[in-house]
Amino acid sequence: MMDADFHTRLIGWLKVILPLAALALLSTLFLVARTINPDDALPYAEVDVEDRLREPRMTAPTYAGLTSDGAALSVSADDARPVAADGSGASASALTGLLETPDGGTTRLVAGAGRLDPAARQVLLSGGVTVSSSSGWTVVGDRLTAAMDTTDIALPDPVTATGPAGVVTADTMRLTQDARHTGAYVLVFNGTVKLIYTPTN
Repeated sequence: MMDADFHTRLIGWLKVILPLAALALLSTLFLVARTINPDDALPYAEVDVEDRLREPRMTAPTYAGLTSDGAALSVSADDARPVAADGSGASASALTGLLETPDGGTTRLVAGAGRLDPAARQVLLSGGVTVSSSSGWTVVGDRLTAAMDTTDIALPDPVTATGPAGVVTADTMRLTQDARHTGAYVLVFNGTVKLIYTPTN
C-alpha cells in the first residue's frame, strides 16, 4: 500500500516538475540564442533584373559540333544575346574557339566579339581575331568566318601570320580540307602575299 501511495505521489510531482523543466529549458534557449544579423543573410546576385528583361542574355554560353569531315568545333563566350526576334542567331563577346581535326591538329580562335548565324551555318568573329594552329602558325586579322558543318575558316581582310618559316602578310587567308587527300588540310594565303623568311639553324 505504501508503495502504491509513493508511486501515486511521484507521478503527481512529475506532472508538475516536468512541464516546468521544459518551460525553463525553452526560456534558456531563447535567452542564450544569439540575435540574427540581417547583414549575415545569404547575398543576392547583383543583377539588374530590369536590364535582363529588357535585353535577355546568356552567361558563358558554349557551342559544340562535329563537321562533316570529322573535325570537332567548340566555341565559348563571356555572354551571348539573341540578334533576331525569333531567337535565331546570337551575338557574343570575348569568344574563344577550338577546332580539332581528325589528323590530330588543333586550331585555336580568339576574338573580341562574334555572331552565330544558323541560317548560313557560320560563326562570324570580329573585333580583332587571333588564330593559332598546332603547326606553329599564329595569324592575326580583323574578321573571321568559320563554317559550322565543315572545316572552312577564312579571314577576308589583310592578315599577318607568324610561324616557323618567318612572317607572312597577305590580303586574305583560308584553311580548308584538302580535296585531293582525305584527312589533310590546306592553309592558303591569297592576294598580295609577302614572306619574310627566317632561316633556322
